[in-house]
Amino acid sequence: MPETTVFVRKASGLVRAWSLFDGFIYAFFSVNLVTLGLYIFSFAPYIPQGHLVPAIVISTIFILFEIVVYSMLISVMPRAGGDYVWQSRLLGGGIGFVLCMVGWVFILWHWVPVYGTILAYQVLTPILLVLGSATGSSALIDAALWFTTDHGLFIASLLVIATATAVVSLGMKGYARVQKACFFVAMGGLLLGVIAMLVGTKAAFMQQFDAWVTSVIRVDPGAYQRILTQAAEMGYSPIPWNKLVVAGSLPLIPMVVFWNLWPNWGATLYGEVQGAGEFKRNFWSMTAGLLGASGIAIILLALFNKTFGWDFYLASAFAFYEGIEAMPVFPYPGLFIALLNKNIIWQLLILLSWSAWFFGWCGTVFLSSTRVAFAAAFDRVLPEWIAYVSPKTRAPVNALLVMSVGALVVSVLYSYLPGFATCTLDTTLAIALTYFGTTIAGILLPYKDPVLYNSSPVSRYKIFGLPWITVAGVIFGGFLIYNFVLWIKDDVYGINNPISAIYMGALYLLAIVIYYGSKVVRQRQGISLDVVYKSIPVE
Repeated sequence: MPETTVFVRKASGLVRAWSLFDGFIYAFFSVNLVTLGLYIFSFAPYIPQGHLVPAIVISTIFILFEIVVYSMLISVMPRAGGDYVWQSRLLGGGIGFVLCMVGWVFILWHWVPVYGTILAYQVLTPILLVLGSATGSSALIDAALWFTTDHGLFIASLLVIATATAVVSLGMKGYARVQKACFFVAMGGLLLGVIAMLVGTKAAFMQQFDAWVTSVIRVDPGAYQRILTQAAEMGYSPIPWNKLVVAGSLPLIPMVVFWNLWPNWGATLYGEVQGAGEFKRNFWSMTAGLLGASGIAIILLALFNKTFGWDFYLASAFAFYEGIEAMPVFPYPGLFIALLNKNIIWQLLILLSWSAWFFGWCGTVFLSSTRVAFAAAFDRVLPEWIAYVSPKTRAPVNALLVMSVGALVVSVLYSYLPGFATCTLDTTLAIALTYFGTTIAGILLPYKDPVLYNSSPVSRYKIFGLPWITVAGVIFGGFLIYNFVLWIKDDVYGINNPISAIYMGALYLLAIVIYYGSKVVRQRQGISLDVVYKSIPVE
């Protein structure tokens, strides 16, 4: 086949616009402690025998092996599309397309309502409550509570779609500027919060919290103690802060990875990162993001114990999910920190600066996925118009349109079709399954394509004569299997739902139909997808 018929065109149209520091920020925001971390930590009370700190430490250690696998694959094949390119070239086009189309495109449509929920819980509701408290406006307080309803969460999802579409459409250079600004504002806000908790006292927080809940939420005085008492009466007894049990904390890991499994989230973008062929640069960029997030998480949890009380921090989450009147809004630690001082300027400063954690992270719901859709279209599996790249911003704007429209449809269904939310419970598992496919590809790389592997500098990294990528892949693959087993076996994670399993199976079936339908159509056009997958995409 002539070269021009293998891919849509002779060059991708994308450019290497990101620096190593940009890659680090993206990895850091991908394992976003304030958004994903504090959200999933609120479910820890449902595994009361476990402690978050050991679960964070153990999962972080295993995820370092994930980074090894991904960093080496990027070094060998730094192309837009990441997982899709590696799996389709090493495991076969059908496997690569199906796993990545579901795990990177279809599933990210379903993550938009999750982002919308976090926007409502951690940004919109706290800010409106503080403004309502300062002005005495019951309308603002009612608006804050409205954002926790189905209608409010739908509007929040629309705001996520609009925000993510806007920042991703700027292209890699524009996106880098936005995330960099958000990074510095977010870190500044975090520093202020840490200082406030260091100088604040538990007694002062109890007094401020009780007074605020009484005046704003309009419940009887003594909310702090009542949350603890009612949670205990409902059978909740948290493990003490100083009891760092390991065995009891292992079941928390499948919950914690909802937050920290994603330092490789930018792997699909490394065709647009400078120096992507250098393994050490890739490794340390992702590792810094992971270790930074994990370290800050442990520090914050220790400060929560000091300032709010460990029992209260966990019991407030339990109270929220169980409908205890004294905690009708999400127990957002950013709001708790804001309440350490009655000054409205201070409260807004904390909440607005902490909102930068969300806005610096929001674009991740589409950015990485657009490159997978683009790469599949560049290979001619998806319609060729999806591979269009804006000559001005160098962004795959049609792939972005696919993500935006799909997310809009799913958001409508999620908010207004009864029972649809149940169908989406396996979304984390589907992404992890995609990662498992890439892990298998990494394990096999030195043996499946020795010429390609040996031509890369990563081939010199061995342990006991075995390639690092293979050893790391086996370890990380085992870690994923551990999570798969617990997700499927235990009800507490909310993943082993038969309705969701059937729905996810339908998504995989749809991807299979698209792949083989495209294969037939291209064959009739004189284009063999088998030949396409024998070639590494051009840059």
